[in-house]
Amino acid sequence: MAPGKSRNSKRPSSSSTSYASTVTTVVFIALCVLGVWMLTSTSVVPPQPTTRTATTTTTNHQTASKESQTISKSNGKKDISVFEDNPGDLPLDAIKSDDDANDNSKSQQDQKSELLTEISKDLMIVENVGDGINDKQGTLQGLPGKESAEEQEKQKESENQISEETSLITQNQQATETGQKGASDQSSEERQQTSNEGSEENQKVEEGIKTVSKNSENSQESENQKPGDQDRYQLQDGVRKENENLQESQNRITSDDEQEQRLQQQLREDQSRENTRETRNDEDKQQQQQHVESNEENSEQNKQEFQDVTRDGHQQPQLVPAEDQESQLIIKDERQEAQQQEETRSNEEAKEETNKEAKATESNSGESFPGGGANTVIPKESKESKKSWSTQAAQSENEKERRKDQSNANDSIYGYTWQQCNVTAGADYIPCLDNEKALRHLRTTRHFEHRERHCPEEGPTCLVPFPEGYKRPIEWPKSRDKIWYHNVPHAKLAEVKGHQNWVKMTGEFLTFPGGGTQFIHGALHYIDFLQQSVADIAWGKRTRVILDVGCGVASFGGFLFERDVLTMSFAPKDEHEAQVQFALERGIPAISAVMGSQRLPFPSRVFDIVHCARCRVPWHAEGGMLLLELNRILRPGGYFVWSATPVYQKLQEDVEIWKEMSSLTASICWELVTIKKDKLNSVGAAIYRKPSSNDCYDQRKHKRPPMCKNEDDPNAAWYVPLQSCMHRVPVDEAERGTQWPEAWPRRLQTPPYWLNSSQMGIYGKPAPQDFAADHEHWKQVVSKSYMTSLGISWSNVRNVMDMRAVYGGFAAALKDLQVWVMNVVNIDSPDTLPIIYERGLFGIYHDWCESFSTYPRTYDLLHADHLFSKLKKRCKLAPVMAEVDRIVRPGGKFIVRDESSTIGEVENLLKSMHWEVRLTFSKNQEGMLSAQKGNWRPETYVDSS
Repeated sequence: MAPGKSRNSKRPSSSSTSYASTVTTVVFIALCVLGVWMLTSTSVVPPQPTTRTATTTTTNHQTASKESQTISKSNGKKDISVFEDNPGDLPLDAIKSDDDANDNSKSQQDQKSELLTEISKDLMIVENVGDGINDKQGTLQGLPGKESAEEQEKQKESENQISEETSLITQNQQATETGQKGASDQSSEERQQTSNEGSEENQKVEEGIKTVSKNSENSQESENQKPGDQDRYQLQDGVRKENENLQESQNRITSDDEQEQRLQQQLREDQSRENTRETRNDEDKQQQQQHVESNEENSEQNKQEFQDVTRDGHQQPQLVPAEDQESQLIIKDERQEAQQQEETRSNEEAKEETNKEAKATESNSGESFPGGGANTVIPKESKESKKSWSTQAAQSENEKERRKDQSNANDSIYGYTWQQCNVTAGADYIPCLDNEKALRHLRTTRHFEHRERHCPEEGPTCLVPFPEGYKRPIEWPKSRDKIWYHNVPHAKLAEVKGHQNWVKMTGEFLTFPGGGTQFIHGALHYIDFLQQSVADIAWGKRTRVILDVGCGVASFGGFLFERDVLTMSFAPKDEHEAQVQFALERGIPAISAVMGSQRLPFPSRVFDIVHCARCRVPWHAEGGMLLLELNRILRPGGYFVWSATPVYQKLQEDVEIWKEMSSLTASICWELVTIKKDKLNSVGAAIYRKPSSNDCYDQRKHKRPPMCKNEDDPNAAWYVPLQSCMHRVPVDEAERGTQWPEAWPRRLQTPPYWLNSSQMGIYGKPAPQDFAADHEHWKQVVSKSYMTSLGISWSNVRNVMDMRAVYGGFAAALKDLQVWVMNVVNIDSPDTLPIIYERGLFGIYHDWCESFSTYPRTYDLLHADHLFSKLKKRCKLAPVMAEVDRIVRPGGKFIVRDESSTIGEVENLLKSMHWEVRLTFSKNQEGMLSAQKGNWRPETYVDSS
């Protein structure tokens, strides 16, 4: 447009007669061009809504812009009401200061603004061309004679005002052009133009209208004189261009198309820049909504103004091109479509959180993980279900108050620097059992308080070193018989217990003949001996889950796997050096615990059998307090197997102990079923049975030990002191403990009889249905995802922990593998641990803000389902991840399912410890992670001070 201006500036002014004649010729040529263009556009150019809209506007603009001058003069009074200024309707991004635009070059931008201004006139005036030719001629003939010096000054002022208003219109375009170079792909620009052209062009048209109307308010006469030299030059420039286009179209039709395409391309570039700016502003939803509303109001006003012009100008319907009507409809449809898209995105975002929770509760919809099929949805706990379930923390009213400082729970985990732990225990460090500071402040050790848990106020954030020469553990079942010595480099137990076949040194191995103090000739013979003593024991059928007290190296539990029995073995960390660590290294379940001053971390009435073979526990002392703890956790009708010297030896001490035990067991209504002697091992065993009713309790002459108070919860077990009392046996048929569980393996997948349908399950369904759905869910996850998609060699996996078990579904899904699973129920989670035991599985209460009672490097795989997102609300994740690193063996695996944000935190912590993150997956704000521990240890140690 700049060259056009330069040419027009050289044209001299002519007389009124010649000028009218010229304009008449121009109008005639313009009408011809319009007709030719309509024919060529419909016959040659493919029907594209975007192209028609731009072309129609551009062509008519140049033809009718000249007519707007004469009509504005002849009908000036009528036009004033139409072009009244309405600055309140301007969009926010169009209201800017003039200072920014005054310094910029206007040669190109001013002409673009004038083009947009004239387009608005074109849409209203082009239809009146046919009826007003003669009037226009007469009006134009008198135009030069009316000019005067005063009017020329007013004309210059009007032009300055037009220039200033134009700078407002083009300011956003200039700001956008500095950051955007336009769309490189023409087809992409056309798609963007289709979705945004209507609202953008209407806005620009209205701004052009407002520019003209502002000058009309100053003076009607000035408005009539506004098409002065500058506008006349533009009209004449338009005539020249139309003449050129007409000649080119006669010679070659495509030349006109090329001229139109250049104009369309220019408009598309401007619109593309505006679209890019709007895309960046989509993140600000409030501003975007205001912008949409503003465009909608402007378009409605613009539509009304067009209707007013039509009425005032007596528009002839037969002269309105079909393309103009269609383009206006397209603009309206595109504007409505853009608004609908904005509303749709807003609605989707508003409903996202609700839909996510609803999808998670459906078993056949929602998020699925790699290889998991459609049924691998991560179940979400129902908020309503929390009202139906108590937690261990709530049950344990006397729980020790040791809450962590939560003020920095969300500290950044990036750049965390790890050090090795510098403690006396070295590579065998168990933070809650090796807390030397707490042990020094104990007032007494009479009840083995020094063997109980004393956790530091804040979990350690150091990494436990490896023993020198550590090797990857031997796989099960070979590990039951031998382990690498350097993995558990302790030879003392082999020296003092080697003659009893506990453990022996054999080269670079520690070997386990399978014996024990009471079964020197092997555990299998001893197991069969107990079965023969009481046929009702029925290993692997009636008896599935047992507790082995003072387990030693856990050979008894290790060989019970051959009888399909799951044994929870425990022993203290005492002078029997690393006995529990030997058990875990062999692949046998065990924990470090002691019969001391507190309840064991198990629910009441869950073990089928409790076994003690020379376990060195003074059951008879202090009114039988420790034996009463066994009474709490033993099922009604369950057996207590006591294999110890008082049963079969006649030494004075043994005789006295036997008398006291006989009196105590009778007072708590335990029935002595049999006393049997094992001739091969030269030992004997007394087998007792707990009553299944309260009849014996009510018939006792001496009420000692007393019955516990009704408010005493037998399931409360987290840091709860022992009490010398007994809990009554349940008698209600719907209460847990009145019936024996179904035989194994049916009990694994059968909902417990005491799960009430009126009780809501953890995931929002009735409890029995919730149980069944959870069972099927984890079967799908394990079979379709964990077995095939995580790259885990399950032959290398033996010791498994589910860090947040609910119903034990994950452990149940691993039933056919040569693994065992320690199910952990968190103290702040619904107390579902009795259900896990009822299924023939086992587990323990725990708070993951503290360290677990196990030795370092004792588990092959840890599984955490939605644990950390809940846990980080109470304590920091860094100590928890240090605990994970302590528990997992080098080469061990870690599977995490949680919220995507939490997955990211866990991933960064694992990487900071040089774990190999093998897989991360996220969908619908839920994610999964699979990682493997390496052999890295920090080079520096924690300061011993």
